[in-house]
Amino acid sequence: MVLIGKCHQLYGCFQKTSTKRLINTLFSSSSESKYLNYGPQLRFMSIDNDSKHTHETDIKKLLEDGTVPEESSVVGDTENWTTSPYPKGSYVPHKNQSQAQHALRPKVDPKETSILMFPGQGTQFVGMGKNLLVFPQVVEMFEAASEILKYNLLKLCLEGPKSKLDQTIYSQPAIFVCSLGAVEKLKEEKLSAIENCMAVAGYSIGEFAALTFAGCFSFEQAVNLVKVRAEAMHYASEIEPGGMANIYLSPDSKLKYALKMARDWCLDKGIEKPVCSISNYLNPDCKVVAGHLEALKYLESNLKQYNLRKMQRLNVSGAFHTELMRPAVEPFAAALRNIKIAEPLIAVHSNIDGKRYHNSAQIYRNLPKQIYKPVKWEQTLHILYERPVGSDFPDTFECGPGSTLRNLLKTVNSKAHSSCLTIDI
Repeated sequence: MVLIGKCHQLYGCFQKTSTKRLINTLFSSSSESKYLNYGPQLRFMSIDNDSKHTHETDIKKLLEDGTVPEESSVVGDTENWTTSPYPKGSYVPHKNQSQAQHALRPKVDPKETSILMFPGQGTQFVGMGKNLLVFPQVVEMFEAASEILKYNLLKLCLEGPKSKLDQTIYSQPAIFVCSLGAVEKLKEEKLSAIENCMAVAGYSIGEFAALTFAGCFSFEQAVNLVKVRAEAMHYASEIEPGGMANIYLSPDSKLKYALKMARDWCLDKGIEKPVCSISNYLNPDCKVVAGHLEALKYLESNLKQYNLRKMQRLNVSGAFHTELMRPAVEPFAAALRNIKIAEPLIAVHSNIDGKRYHNSAQIYRNLPKQIYKPVKWEQTLHILYERPVGSDFPDTFECGPGSTLRNLLKTVNSKAHSSCLTIDI
């Protein structure tokens, strides 16, 4: 039997400060668990009882000095921005109106920092993880996760079948472990990307990988939470079948009105409390809509009426991130309440509003809501990458299957995309 604690090898997310000091990091074991925390845990090594308070004060001051919101003007720059959060030709916003206020910006050259992004459901593919098996740490992670899940996760990732891997209850744990496996590969190939990481964000299930990387969950806790979440969402889909689709927009599209008319159509068909809403904000030209199947059929048949360019169904089993997922919330929230969430040690941006979590209390509140609230990914990208004209951008690494998030970044911020890489898994 493999001890899951074996799979937690040291890697640190060193926060650079204005005086170029580095914060030492290490993993800490939990007295309640045989698992070690998978995320980086900030510690100073020589703290005795008499000086503990002094060092805690020093740590707080160090973080305040080293990572503060950047006060900068933002103007429309077509070279840097594919889309701008501000209307073309509008006045330069006050710093308090800037999206940058919701992100931490270390007082160092952005080129010396990095951002990690973790993908969501739908990116899975048979064979994922095969390029990670040269790293013993990743193999142990798969073994550890398989003990919790009670099936061979690595075999499923490598061999499929695709029809099984695509099911919510299997795809979510698979993407989660492969995403953290990609971090291990990145650590071996480019350690500075881990050491200089200033922020992380994850798309839907990817947010769990982001929180684990930031030290909020141990590996054991995260796998268990992902298991509960996946099963709860799967059963919610069986209670009320639904679907999802990409909607491609034009400047004169009437999406909001189309969604309302689709709900009215469902009412006429006898569907009580019909759901048809935006579930994912991808970029200005594309949104994901989700809801009852009848509502999606109505939209497909009436695209021209609402000036909608194109609609593409997604291969998912439910209407995720909508009110149809409400039955999944309480089982997941109950599991979340049973664990202790550590404070995030680097900035983790929430799917709810794109803003970073300030403390563990926010995670307790927002993570259950993430199941039925839309993923505001476009907003997250604006917050992470808004910069003054001519500024450099941090290196970005997409850790997990596929390159979906890198492609989305190109549609929102072309210059940030130029320094974004995917980790081949």
